[in-house]
Amino acid sequence: MSVPSPQPRSVVEQIPVYVPGRPPTPRPGLTTYKLSSNENPFPPLPGVIEAAHAAVDLANRYPDMGNTRLYEGLAARLGVPADHLAAGTGSVALIYHLLQAFCDPGDEVVHAWRSFEAYPIAIASVGAVSVPVPLDEQWRHDLDAMAAAITDRTRIVLLCTPNNPTGPALTQTELDAFLDRVPSHIVVVVDEAYLEFVRLDDAVDGVATYRGRSNVVLFRTFSKAYGLAAFRVGYAVAPAPIAAALRAVSLPFGVSTVAQAAALASLDAHDELMRRVDHLVAERDRVTAALRDQGWSIPDAQGNFVWFGVGERTASFAAACEDAGIVVRPYGTDGARVSIGEPEGNDRLIEVAGSFGL
Repeated sequence: MSVPSPQPRSVVEQIPVYVPGRPPTPRPGLTTYKLSSNENPFPPLPGVIEAAHAAVDLANRYPDMGNTRLYEGLAARLGVPADHLAAGTGSVALIYHLLQAFCDPGDEVVHAWRSFEAYPIAIASVGAVSVPVPLDEQWRHDLDAMAAAITDRTRIVLLCTPNNPTGPALTQTELDAFLDRVPSHIVVVVDEAYLEFVRLDDAVDGVATYRGRSNVVLFRTFSKAYGLAAFRVGYAVAPAPIAAALRAVSLPFGVSTVAQAAALASLDAHDELMRRVDHLVAERDRVTAALRDQGWSIPDAQGNFVWFGVGERTASFAAACEDAGIVVRPYGTDGARVSIGEPEGNDRLIEVAGSFGL
C-alpha cells in the first residue's frame, strides 16, 4: 500500500522552467565571452564597491525593510513621491509581486510573445492565465492585437520596451494610443529594464506617462545599465495605491543592506553611468551596422543586445558562436539574442555571423 506524499499545487507543475544565459566553457588559448545574459561588461560605477564594502560591516543587522534612503534617492532623481516607489530583488521580483497583488486564479495577463521569459513563468506561479500575443513581422509589439486580446478577465497587461529579447522599443505616440484603449481598472506595466539604452525619436517618457494615468506602473532595474546584476535591485514607480500593494506582498527585508548601498551609490555616479551607456550604444550601433552590411535583417536594437531571427537554424547558430568562444542565448526555434559586450567579443560575433551564411 502506497503512502500519500505531500503534493504541490497543481499550477506548480505547469510553471515553465526559466533558462538563464550560461557562461562559456573555458577554452585553452582562446579568450571566451559571455554574451548570453545582457550583462554590463563594465565593473560597478565609481564609489559603489566602497559603499558595498562599508555596508558589509552591518551584516549582523537586518536591512532597512523600508528601503528609506534608496527611496529618497530615487524620489529625488525621478521627481516622484517616495510612497510611489516599491523595491524588489530585481525588477523580475516586482512582476511576481504585482501578480500576487492583482491576480486571482483564472485571471488573464496579456503580454507580447516572444518577450521576457519570466512573464509566463510568473503568471503560471499564481494560477493566472497567460495570454501571449505574437510579435509583428518587425519583432515589435502588435499593440492592436494586444488591445483586441483584452477580455473581462484581463487584470494586467505587460509591455516590455525595449522588448527583450528582440530589441525594438515602443514610441510615446504608440503607447498613448494603446493606453487610451485599455480600461482603467486594468494595470498596464511598462517594463523599462533597458531604458537607458534607448535612442529613439518619440521615445517613451515613462515617468510622464505614469503621472497621467492611474493604472500605469513602471518597472526598472539596476542590473543592466548600472551593472549591479549580482546585487538584485529593481524598483517600480506607480500610483500610491498600486505601489502600496506591491510593498504589502513583497518579501520582508528582501533587498539587502549591501544592495541598497550599492544602488544608492550608483545614483550618485550618473555622469559616469551615461558615459558608459553611450559607449555601449555606440558598440551596439557598430555591431548592428556591420551585421546589416553582411545582409542580416537585424531588428531595431534599442537595448544592449541584438536579435538574430534565425528560426530553425537557432541551435546551429548558437553552436557556431560557441565554437568561436562566444556564448549567446538561443530561444527554441525563434532566434538568438546576443548581448553587446567587450569590443573583442563583439568583433568575434561579427566574424561568426559573416561566415555562418544567411
